[in-house]
Amino acid sequence: MNWKDFMAETEANIGTFSKEVPETVRGFGIMGKAAKTDGALSEKTKEFMALGIAIATRCDSCIGFHVRALVRLGATRAQMCEALAMATYMGGGPSYAYSAKALRAFDEFSE
Repeated sequence: MNWKDFMAETEANIGTFSKEVPETVRGFGIMGKAAKTDGALSEKTKEFMALGIAIATRCDSCIGFHVRALVRLGATRAQMCEALAMATYMGGGPSYAYSAKALRAFDEFSE
């Protein structure tokens, strides 16, 4: 899988759908902005949490969005690997495979 191509296609699909449901998209955007705002937890910590959930639910596009955010927020490969180890521990075999995909995404988005 080429993560950059996959995410470009995902964003195009989301863009098409978003035109059909603009109020839903507006609400989702407001909720996302509020959820990611630094508070007792930093945005980076929240993105690691979201990545763990994305791995557990086996959502490739979610993995892409949250890994890209973590790269933007300066997450290191070591931090990523520790978070992925926890996701694997909590989710077992399927999360092991999706954690490996997430690490590949991290490497690609970090290039």
